[in-house]
Amino acid sequence: MKYYIIAGEASGDLHGSNLMKALIKEDNKADIRFWGGDLMQTIGGKLVMHYKERQFMGFAEVIFNLRKITKHIKFCKSDIENFQPDVIIFIDNSGFNLRIAKWAKAKNFRTHYYISPQVWASRAGRVEKIKQVVDAMYVILPFEKDFYKTYDYDVHFVGHPLIDAIADRPQVEEHIFRKEHHLSDKPIIALLPGSRKQEITKMLSVMLSLVNDFKDYQFVIAGAPSQDFSFYQSFIKQDHVSFISNKTYDLLSISAAALVTSGTATLETALFKVPQVVCYKANAISYMIAKRIITLKYISLVNLIMNREVVTELIQGDLNKKRLKKELTVILDTEKREQLFLDYYELEQQLGGRGASENTAKLIYNAIK
Repeated sequence: MKYYIIAGEASGDLHGSNLMKALIKEDNKADIRFWGGDLMQTIGGKLVMHYKERQFMGFAEVIFNLRKITKHIKFCKSDIENFQPDVIIFIDNSGFNLRIAKWAKAKNFRTHYYISPQVWASRAGRVEKIKQVVDAMYVILPFEKDFYKTYDYDVHFVGHPLIDAIADRPQVEEHIFRKEHHLSDKPIIALLPGSRKQEITKMLSVMLSLVNDFKDYQFVIAGAPSQDFSFYQSFIKQDHVSFISNKTYDLLSISAAALVTSGTATLETALFKVPQVVCYKANAISYMIAKRIITLKYISLVNLIMNREVVTELIQGDLNKKRLKKELTVILDTEKREQLFLDYYELEQQLGGRGASENTAKLIYNAIK
């Protein structure tokens, strides 16, 4: 069978790579063409475009890059028609993917969606459009199945792929890891400022402002694979700040606490049982627009899944040195840490067991066989 997969960002690349592994296991004649990143490329198939070439964050940034986005959409449609896949698999990345899905459905291509667009966060009316253009939806958050049911749309809850991604990774020998990356014996505070330049620019300076206030700890920046060290370097003004690229899971596995930009990383940090403070600051225009249309009580996946405040969220104006210092101090306290660990274990139970990628691959293959 011929599979055309469209993923965006680092998290889409991770989940796409695991899905590709499972598809190849299910269908040993799988011919895969995809939009993604380095992880997907290591599995095989043909990379059409890297997600680094089309990263735009926020409403304002999308508007400023409309011409480039339009060009990418046109190219994608042409590439799909030339490849003639048996199924198109969309992974998250709703702004781009739903445009392609609408066109693809009209062209009679099979359209399957893995990792739902966050329509439960804003503009829920988009569900009606999704129902018209997506043949099958595979969701990874437990509350999403019930959400879609209210719109009379039957979707598949397949479990969360992060469970597998974390469980399958090789264990880290802490003393070796510290030695390889020239880290001291001090407890580590991991900084996860996001993967896109706009995020890092907004978040990292505030995170690094705490370095001299926590001298018994060492701060380590988790570099995203999509950015070079030279970009991060301009933000590092203090001594004793380390940088490790593309080793976020290894770093989290030995960290005492973390400051994390809102997104998939908040859930990853929780699954590693690392106490965290969630940070978010956007372009002022983008934030004003988002505030008007987003109806959620929380922004972090941890709190959304648990439907209560488990981790503190510092958003926009609240993300400042004073508040961040206070909240980091709190999660370094033993009593708060113990409560967080209990909450994290409960969170993991709600996400279901292992096998999200395998479950999704089986459903896709059986649907098109």
